[in-house]
Amino acid sequence: MAVPTMTAKPATKKAWSRLLLLGPAFVAAIAYVDPGNVAANLTAGANFGYLLVWVLVGANAMAVLIQYQSAKLGLATGMSLPEILGRRLGTKRRRAYWLQAEVVAGATDMAEVIGGAVALNLLFGLPLLAGGVVIGVASMVLLTLQSRRSQRSFELAILTLLGVIAVGFVSGLFVAPPDVGGALAGLVPRFEGSDTVLLAASMLGATVMPHAIYLHSALARDRHGFSSDPRVRTRLIRATRVDVAGALVLAGVVNVAMLLLAATSLRGVEGTDTIAGAHAAVTSALGPVIGVVFAVGLLASGLASTSVGCYAGATIMGGLLKTRIPLMVRRTVTLVPALVVLGAGVEPTLALVLSQVLLSFGIPFALIPLIRLTGSREVMGIHADSKPLRIAGWTSATLIVGLNCVLIFLTLMGRG
Repeated sequence: MAVPTMTAKPATKKAWSRLLLLGPAFVAAIAYVDPGNVAANLTAGANFGYLLVWVLVGANAMAVLIQYQSAKLGLATGMSLPEILGRRLGTKRRRAYWLQAEVVAGATDMAEVIGGAVALNLLFGLPLLAGGVVIGVASMVLLTLQSRRSQRSFELAILTLLGVIAVGFVSGLFVAPPDVGGALAGLVPRFEGSDTVLLAASMLGATVMPHAIYLHSALARDRHGFSSDPRVRTRLIRATRVDVAGALVLAGVVNVAMLLLAATSLRGVEGTDTIAGAHAAVTSALGPVIGVVFAVGLLASGLASTSVGCYAGATIMGGLLKTRIPLMVRRTVTLVPALVVLGAGVEPTLALVLSQVLLSFGIPFALIPLIRLTGSREVMGIHADSKPLRIAGWTSATLIVGLNCVLIFLTLMGRG
Protein backbone atom coordinates (compact mmCIF):
# COMPACT_ATOMS: atom_id res chain seq x y z
CA MET A 1 0.00 0.00 0.00
CA ALA A 2 1.56 3.26 -1.06
CA VAL A 3 1.97 6.05 1.46
CA PRO A 4 0.25 9.08 2.15
CA THR A 5 -0.06 10.80 -1.15
CA MET A 6 -3.74 11.43 -1.78
CA THR A 7 -5.19 11.76 -5.23
CA ALA A 8 -4.99 15.49 -5.92
CA LYS A 9 -8.33 17.19 -6.49
CA PRO A 10 -8.84 20.17 -8.76
CA ALA A 11 -8.75 23.45 -6.84
CA THR A 12 -12.27 24.84 -7.01
CA LYS A 13 -14.48 27.27 -5.15
CA LYS A 14 -16.17 24.29 -3.51
CA ALA A 15 -12.83 23.08 -2.17
CA TRP A 16 -12.09 26.59 -0.96
CA SER A 17 -15.37 26.77 0.98
CA ARG A 18 -14.66 23.40 2.57
CA LEU A 19 -11.26 24.63 3.72
CA LEU A 20 -12.87 27.38 5.79
CA LEU A 21 -14.47 24.89 8.19
CA LEU A 22 -12.52 21.68 8.01
CA GLY A 23 -9.19 21.84 6.27
CA PRO A 24 -5.68 20.47 6.56
CA ALA A 25 -4.87 22.88 9.40
CA PHE A 26 -7.00 20.85 11.79
CA VAL A 27 -4.93 17.77 11.04
CA ALA A 28 -1.70 19.73 11.50
CA ALA A 29 -3.08 21.22 14.74
CA ILE A 30 -3.05 17.77 16.34
CA ALA A 31 0.74 18.09 16.48
CA TYR A 32 0.25 21.03 18.85
CA VAL A 33 -1.84 19.13 21.42
CA ASP A 34 0.05 15.84 21.62
CA PRO A 35 1.17 14.04 24.83
CA GLY A 36 4.48 15.90 24.72
CA ASN A 37 2.53 19.13 25.17
CA VAL A 38 0.69 17.59 28.10
CA ALA A 39 3.92 16.61 29.86
CA ALA A 40 5.69 19.92 29.23
CA ASN A 41 2.71 22.13 30.10
CA LEU A 42 1.71 20.24 33.24
CA THR A 43 5.29 20.22 34.47
CA ALA A 44 5.62 23.96 33.85
CA GLY A 45 2.35 24.79 35.63
CA ALA A 46 2.87 22.45 38.58
CA ASN A 47 6.46 23.57 39.22
CA PHE A 48 6.37 27.26 38.32
CA GLY A 49 2.72 28.29 38.35
CA TYR A 50 1.81 30.91 35.76
CA LEU A 51 5.43 31.93 35.11
CA LEU A 52 5.70 30.44 31.59
CA VAL A 53 2.30 31.33 30.16
CA TRP A 54 4.09 33.80 27.89
CA VAL A 55 6.07 30.96 26.29
CA LEU A 56 2.90 29.21 25.18
CA VAL A 57 1.25 32.39 23.89
CA GLY A 58 4.37 33.40 21.96
CA ALA A 59 4.97 29.92 20.61
CA ASN A 60 1.37 29.63 19.44
CA ALA A 61 1.56 33.00 17.67
CA MET A 62 4.67 31.80 15.86
CA ALA A 63 2.91 28.52 15.04
CA VAL A 64 0.06 30.35 13.28
CA LEU A 65 2.56 32.18 11.08
CA ILE A 66 4.68 29.10 10.37
CA GLN A 67 1.79 26.76 9.52
CA TYR A 68 0.27 29.37 7.23
CA GLN A 69 3.58 29.66 5.36
CA SER A 70 3.85 25.88 5.06
CA ALA A 71 0.32 25.52 3.69
CA LYS A 72 0.90 28.43 1.32
CA LEU A 73 4.04 26.77 -0.03
CA GLY A 74 2.09 23.63 -0.93
CA LEU A 75 -0.74 25.56 -2.59
CA ALA A 76 1.51 27.94 -4.52
CA THR A 77 3.99 25.36 -5.83
CA GLY A 78 2.07 22.09 -5.88
CA MET A 79 4.93 20.48 -3.92
CA SER A 80 5.57 19.73 -0.26
CA LEU A 81 8.51 21.24 1.61
CA PRO A 82 10.40 17.89 1.66
CA GLU A 83 9.85 17.47 -2.09
CA ILE A 84 11.26 20.92 -2.85
CA LEU A 85 14.27 20.32 -0.62
CA GLY A 86 14.75 16.88 -2.18
CA ARG A 87 15.03 18.48 -5.61
CA ARG A 88 17.44 21.20 -4.48
CA LEU A 89 19.88 19.22 -2.35
CA GLY A 90 22.64 16.95 -3.61
CA THR A 91 22.51 13.27 -2.75
CA LYS A 92 24.73 13.39 0.35
CA ARG A 93 23.16 16.55 1.75
CA ARG A 94 19.68 15.24 1.03
CA ARG A 95 20.35 12.00 2.91
CA ALA A 96 21.91 13.85 5.86
CA TYR A 97 18.96 16.21 5.96
CA TRP A 98 16.55 13.29 5.88
CA LEU A 99 18.40 11.64 8.78
CA GLN A 100 17.94 14.60 11.12
CA ALA A 101 14.32 14.97 10.05
CA GLU A 102 13.74 11.27 10.65
CA VAL A 103 15.24 11.50 14.15
CA VAL A 104 12.88 14.37 14.94
CA ALA A 105 9.91 12.44 13.53
CA GLY A 106 10.94 9.41 15.59
CA ALA A 107 11.09 11.48 18.79
CA THR A 108 7.64 12.80 17.99
CA ASP A 109 6.19 9.36 17.44
CA MET A 110 7.78 8.00 20.60
CA ALA A 111 6.21 10.76 22.69
CA GLU A 112 2.79 10.16 21.20
CA VAL A 113 2.79 6.39 21.75
CA ILE A 114 4.05 6.79 25.31
CA GLY A 115 1.35 9.35 26.06
CA GLY A 116 -1.38 7.06 24.75
CA ALA A 117 0.02 4.15 26.77
CA VAL A 118 -0.04 6.28 29.93
CA ALA A 119 -3.67 7.18 29.24
CA LEU A 120 -4.67 3.50 28.88
CA ASN A 121 -2.84 2.76 32.12
CA LEU A 122 -4.75 5.52 33.92
CA LEU A 123 -8.13 4.48 32.51
CA PHE A 124 -7.89 0.69 32.61
CA GLY A 125 -4.74 -0.21 34.50
CA LEU A 126 -3.22 -1.65 31.32
CA PRO A 127 0.57 -2.16 31.59
CA LEU A 128 2.50 0.52 29.71
CA LEU A 129 4.10 -1.86 27.21
CA ALA A 130 0.75 -3.45 26.34
CA GLY A 131 -0.78 0.02 26.11
CA GLY A 132 1.89 1.05 23.61
CA VAL A 133 1.02 -1.93 21.42
CA VAL A 134 -2.70 -1.05 21.59
CA ILE A 135 -2.01 2.56 20.59
CA GLY A 136 0.14 1.36 17.69
CA VAL A 137 -2.56 -0.97 16.40
CA ALA A 138 -5.29 1.64 16.85
CA SER A 139 -3.25 4.19 14.90
CA MET A 140 -2.92 1.66 12.08
CA VAL A 141 -6.70 1.42 11.91
CA LEU A 142 -6.98 5.22 11.73
CA LEU A 143 -4.32 5.39 9.02
CA THR A 144 -6.16 2.71 7.04
CA LEU A 145 -9.24 4.95 7.11
CA GLN A 146 -7.11 7.78 5.73
CA SER A 147 -5.56 5.77 2.93
CA ARG A 148 -8.54 3.75 1.77
CA ARG A 149 -11.38 6.23 1.94
CA SER A 150 -10.26 9.81 1.56
CA GLN A 151 -8.37 12.60 3.19
CA ARG A 152 -11.77 14.12 4.02
CA SER A 153 -12.72 11.07 6.13
CA PHE A 154 -9.35 11.18 7.87
CA GLU A 155 -9.86 14.87 8.64
CA LEU A 156 -13.30 14.18 10.14
CA ALA A 157 -11.87 11.46 12.39
CA ILE A 158 -9.02 13.73 13.49
CA LEU A 159 -11.38 16.65 14.10
CA THR A 160 -13.54 14.44 16.33
CA LEU A 161 -10.49 13.45 18.36
CA LEU A 162 -9.44 17.11 18.53
CA GLY A 163 -12.81 17.92 20.06
CA VAL A 164 -12.35 15.18 22.66
CA ILE A 165 -8.89 16.55 23.47
CA ALA A 166 -10.27 20.07 23.93
CA VAL A 167 -13.01 18.90 26.29
CA GLY A 168 -10.56 16.69 28.19
CA PHE A 169 -8.13 19.47 29.04
CA VAL A 170 -10.38 22.53 29.26
CA SER A 171 -13.17 21.07 31.40
CA GLY A 172 -11.14 21.21 34.62
CA LEU A 173 -10.94 25.01 34.42
CA PHE A 174 -14.71 25.27 34.82
CA VAL A 175 -14.47 23.40 38.11
CA ALA A 176 -11.39 25.28 39.37
CA PRO A 177 -11.06 28.64 37.56
CA PRO A 178 -7.53 30.08 37.44
CA ASP A 179 -6.37 33.28 39.09
CA VAL A 180 -6.89 35.85 36.33
CA GLY A 181 -4.31 38.24 37.79
CA GLY A 182 -1.70 35.51 38.05
CA ALA A 183 -2.39 34.32 34.52
CA LEU A 184 -2.05 37.85 33.13
CA ALA A 185 1.21 38.32 35.06
CA GLY A 186 2.45 35.17 33.35
CA LEU A 187 2.34 37.02 30.02
CA VAL A 188 5.41 39.03 31.04
CA PRO A 189 8.50 37.30 29.53
CA ARG A 190 10.95 36.15 32.20
CA PHE A 191 12.82 33.11 33.52
CA GLU A 192 13.68 31.93 37.01
CA GLY A 193 16.80 29.81 36.68
CA SER A 194 18.07 27.30 34.15
CA ASP A 195 15.27 24.82 34.88
CA THR A 196 12.71 27.25 33.47
CA VAL A 197 14.84 27.67 30.33
CA LEU A 198 14.89 23.90 29.86
CA LEU A 199 11.12 23.76 30.29
CA ALA A 200 10.61 26.69 27.92
CA ALA A 201 12.63 24.87 25.25
CA SER A 202 10.55 21.75 25.86
CA MET A 203 7.31 23.74 25.57
CA LEU A 204 8.58 25.40 22.40
CA GLY A 205 9.53 22.05 20.87
CA ALA A 206 6.10 20.70 21.79
CA THR A 207 4.29 23.68 20.27
CA VAL A 208 6.20 24.61 17.11
CA MET A 209 6.76 21.07 15.87
CA PRO A 210 9.11 20.32 12.94
CA HIS A 211 7.09 17.43 11.53
CA ALA A 212 4.00 19.65 11.35
CA ILE A 213 6.00 22.20 9.32
CA TYR A 214 6.98 19.52 6.81
CA LEU A 215 3.51 17.97 6.74
CA HIS A 216 1.21 20.96 6.30
CA SER A 217 2.52 21.78 2.83
CA ALA A 218 1.64 18.25 1.73
CA LEU A 219 -1.77 18.29 3.45
CA ALA A 220 -2.84 21.49 1.67
CA ARG A 221 -1.52 20.32 -1.70
CA ASP A 222 -3.03 16.83 -1.43
CA ARG A 223 -6.44 18.14 -0.43
CA HIS A 224 -6.79 20.79 -3.14
CA GLY A 225 -4.29 19.93 -5.81
CA PHE A 226 -2.43 22.58 -7.78
CA SER A 227 -4.23 25.08 -9.97
CA SER A 228 -2.52 26.87 -12.82
CA ASP A 229 -4.97 29.75 -12.32
CA PRO A 230 -3.35 32.30 -9.96
CA ARG A 231 -6.77 33.63 -8.98
CA VAL A 232 -7.82 30.23 -7.65
CA ARG A 233 -4.53 29.86 -5.79
CA THR A 234 -5.01 33.32 -4.28
CA ARG A 235 -8.50 32.42 -3.02
CA LEU A 236 -7.23 29.19 -1.51
CA ILE A 237 -4.31 30.92 0.18
CA ARG A 238 -6.58 33.59 1.64
CA ALA A 239 -8.93 30.93 2.97
CA THR A 240 -5.95 29.12 4.45
CA ARG A 241 -5.36 32.08 6.77
CA VAL A 242 -8.78 31.52 8.33
CA ASP A 243 -8.28 27.77 8.46
CA VAL A 244 -4.89 28.01 10.16
CA ALA A 245 -5.96 30.73 12.57
CA GLY A 246 -9.03 28.77 13.69
CA ALA A 247 -7.18 25.47 14.14
CA LEU A 248 -4.14 26.91 15.89
CA VAL A 249 -6.16 29.18 18.18
CA LEU A 250 -8.08 26.10 19.32
CA ALA A 251 -4.81 24.25 19.91
CA GLY A 252 -3.40 27.26 21.74
CA VAL A 253 -6.40 27.46 24.05
CA VAL A 254 -5.98 23.78 24.93
CA ASN A 255 -2.27 24.25 25.65
CA VAL A 256 -2.80 27.27 27.88
CA ALA A 257 -5.65 25.44 29.63
CA MET A 258 -3.26 22.60 30.52
CA LEU A 259 -0.79 24.98 32.11
CA LEU A 260 -3.50 26.97 33.92
CA LEU A 261 -5.06 23.78 35.25
CA ALA A 262 -1.70 22.65 36.63
CA ALA A 263 -0.91 26.08 38.06
CA THR A 264 -4.33 26.31 39.72
CA SER A 265 -4.86 22.78 41.03
CA LEU A 266 -1.44 21.09 41.08
CA ARG A 267 1.00 23.76 42.32
CA GLY A 268 3.01 22.42 45.22
CA VAL A 269 1.21 19.05 45.24
CA GLU A 270 3.61 16.16 45.67
CA GLY A 271 4.04 13.84 42.69
CA THR A 272 2.73 16.23 40.03
CA ASP A 273 6.01 16.07 38.13
CA THR A 274 4.57 13.06 36.27
CA ILE A 275 1.41 12.71 34.21
CA ALA A 276 0.18 9.90 36.45
CA GLY A 277 0.78 12.04 39.54
CA ALA A 278 -0.94 15.00 37.90
CA HIS A 279 -3.92 12.81 37.02
CA ALA A 280 -4.15 11.60 40.61
CA ALA A 281 -3.96 15.17 41.88
CA VAL A 282 -6.60 16.37 39.41
CA THR A 283 -8.88 13.51 40.43
CA SER A 284 -8.36 14.29 44.11
CA ALA A 285 -8.86 18.04 43.73
CA LEU A 286 -11.59 18.17 41.09
CA GLY A 287 -13.32 14.79 41.37
CA PRO A 288 -13.25 11.45 39.53
CA VAL A 289 -15.33 12.67 36.58
CA ILE A 290 -12.79 15.36 35.69
CA GLY A 291 -10.03 12.78 36.22
CA VAL A 292 -11.61 10.42 33.70
CA VAL A 293 -12.24 13.23 31.20
CA PHE A 294 -8.59 14.28 31.57
CA ALA A 295 -7.39 10.73 30.86
CA VAL A 296 -9.74 10.36 27.87
CA GLY A 297 -8.35 13.62 26.47
CA LEU A 298 -4.83 12.25 26.85
CA LEU A 299 -5.84 9.02 25.10
CA ALA A 300 -7.38 10.91 22.18
CA SER A 301 -4.24 13.04 22.00
CA GLY A 302 -1.97 10.01 21.78
CA LEU A 303 -4.09 8.20 19.21
CA ALA A 304 -4.60 11.17 16.89
CA SER A 305 -1.07 12.53 17.12
CA THR A 306 0.68 9.22 16.48
CA SER A 307 -1.38 8.76 13.31
CA VAL A 308 -0.57 12.26 12.10
CA GLY A 309 3.08 11.80 13.09
CA CYS A 310 3.38 8.62 11.03
CA TYR A 311 1.78 10.43 8.07
CA ALA A 312 4.37 13.23 8.48
CA GLY A 313 7.27 10.77 8.61
CA ALA A 314 6.15 9.15 5.39
CA THR A 315 5.86 12.58 3.75
CA ILE A 316 9.41 13.43 4.84
CA MET A 317 10.83 10.14 3.55
CA GLY A 318 8.97 10.34 0.24
CA GLY A 319 10.12 13.88 -0.44
CA LEU A 320 13.75 13.65 0.66
CA LEU A 321 14.68 10.05 -0.16
CA LYS A 322 12.27 9.80 -3.10
CA THR A 323 11.34 6.42 -1.69
CA ARG A 324 7.99 5.21 -0.44
CA ILE A 325 7.33 2.24 1.79
CA PRO A 326 3.94 0.84 2.82
CA LEU A 327 2.46 3.01 5.56
CA MET A 328 1.71 0.02 7.80
CA VAL A 329 5.33 -1.12 7.53
CA ARG A 330 6.51 2.31 8.58
CA ARG A 331 4.02 2.36 11.46
CA THR A 332 5.37 -0.99 12.69
CA VAL A 333 9.03 0.06 12.47
CA THR A 334 8.56 3.45 14.15
CA LEU A 335 6.61 1.83 16.97
CA VAL A 336 9.68 -0.11 18.13
CA PRO A 337 11.61 2.73 19.89
CA ALA A 338 8.57 3.68 21.98
CA LEU A 339 8.00 0.08 22.99
CA VAL A 340 11.68 -0.26 23.95
CA VAL A 341 11.43 2.82 26.19
CA LEU A 342 8.21 1.55 27.78
CA GLY A 343 9.64 -1.94 28.24
CA ALA A 344 12.84 -0.57 29.81
CA GLY A 345 10.84 1.14 32.53
CA VAL A 346 11.91 4.71 31.72
CA GLU A 347 9.69 7.21 33.56
CA PRO A 348 7.16 8.19 30.85
CA THR A 349 6.83 11.88 31.71
CA LEU A 350 10.61 12.38 31.71
CA ALA A 351 10.83 10.65 28.32
CA LEU A 352 8.10 12.94 26.99
CA VAL A 353 9.73 16.16 28.22
CA LEU A 354 13.16 15.19 26.87
CA SER A 355 11.65 14.23 23.51
CA GLN A 356 10.18 17.73 23.25
CA VAL A 357 13.59 19.30 23.92
CA LEU A 358 14.96 17.21 21.04
CA LEU A 359 12.16 18.50 18.83
CA SER A 360 13.11 22.09 19.58
CA PHE A 361 16.55 21.44 18.05
CA GLY A 362 14.94 20.21 14.84
CA ILE A 363 12.81 23.31 14.35
CA PRO A 364 15.45 25.48 12.59
CA PHE A 365 16.14 22.77 10.00
CA ALA A 366 12.51 22.92 8.93
CA LEU A 367 11.78 26.57 9.63
CA ILE A 368 14.74 28.32 7.96
CA PRO A 369 14.29 26.60 4.55
CA LEU A 370 10.55 27.29 4.74
CA ILE A 371 11.07 31.02 5.31
CA ARG A 372 13.65 31.23 2.53
CA LEU A 373 11.38 29.42 0.06
CA THR A 374 8.17 31.31 0.85
CA GLY A 375 10.08 34.59 0.55
CA SER A 376 11.43 33.72 -2.89
CA ARG A 377 9.63 35.05 -5.94
CA GLU A 378 11.42 32.44 -8.03
CA VAL A 379 9.65 29.72 -6.03
CA MET A 380 6.37 31.39 -5.05
CA GLY A 381 5.77 33.86 -7.86
CA ILE A 382 3.12 36.42 -6.90
CA HIS A 383 2.47 34.49 -3.67
CA ALA A 384 5.90 35.24 -2.17
CA ASP A 385 5.84 36.57 1.41
CA SER A 386 5.45 40.30 1.88
CA LYS A 387 8.23 42.19 3.65
CA PRO A 388 6.37 42.29 7.02
CA LEU A 389 5.75 38.55 6.80
CA ARG A 390 9.41 37.86 6.03
CA ILE A 391 10.47 39.99 8.99
CA ALA A 392 8.04 38.14 11.27
CA GLY A 393 9.27 34.78 10.00
CA TRP A 394 12.95 35.57 10.50
CA THR A 395 12.23 37.05 13.92
CA SER A 396 10.53 33.80 14.95
CA ALA A 397 13.44 31.74 13.66
CA THR A 398 15.95 33.94 15.50
CA LEU A 399 14.08 33.60 18.80
CA ILE A 400 13.81 29.83 18.45
CA VAL A 401 17.45 29.34 17.52
CA GLY A 402 18.52 31.72 20.29
CA LEU A 403 16.62 29.76 22.93
CA ASN A 404 18.19 26.53 21.69
CA CYS A 405 21.67 28.06 21.94
CA VAL A 406 20.99 29.07 25.54
CA LEU A 407 19.79 25.54 26.26
CA ILE A 408 22.95 24.03 24.75
CA PHE A 409 25.12 26.36 26.85
CA LEU A 410 23.29 25.49 30.05
CA THR A 411 23.54 21.79 29.30
CA LEU A 412 27.26 21.94 28.55
CA MET A 413 27.86 23.95 31.73
CA GLY A 414 26.00 21.33 33.73
CA ARG A 415 23.28 23.73 34.80
CA GLY A 416 20.33 22.18 32.86
